[in-house]
Amino acid sequence: MAFGTYVNIGNADAGAVKGTQKEIACECWFTSSGKIIPLMLKVKDEDGEIRVIRRIQVHSQERKSYAGIPSIEFDCTLTVLEQEIRAWLIYYQTENRWVLNFR
Repeated sequence: MAFGTYVNIGNADAGAVKGTQKEIACECWFTSSGKIIPLMLKVKDEDGEIRVIRRIQVHSQERKSYAGIPSIEFDCTLTVLEQEIRAWLIYYQTENRWVLNFR
């Protein structure tokens, strides 16, 4: 007798996003197979200036659901002023918006 334990565990909700989030603009490339490749992002710094980050190294990407909102999370290393920063880019698919997350 099966009770459906661990059925659809791959689609489990990841809950709330942890860490500090910043709204960003992201230029990306969509391949013919639908893969998303982030190319450049723009983010406001503490002084209100818009910074452009072009050096993005994506380590992995994973489809997730945060509070029921489907998203794609990119584990990245960003190079900002010759300094490498570990961060996560999150693309909320239904809202067509990007955030930069630091944990």
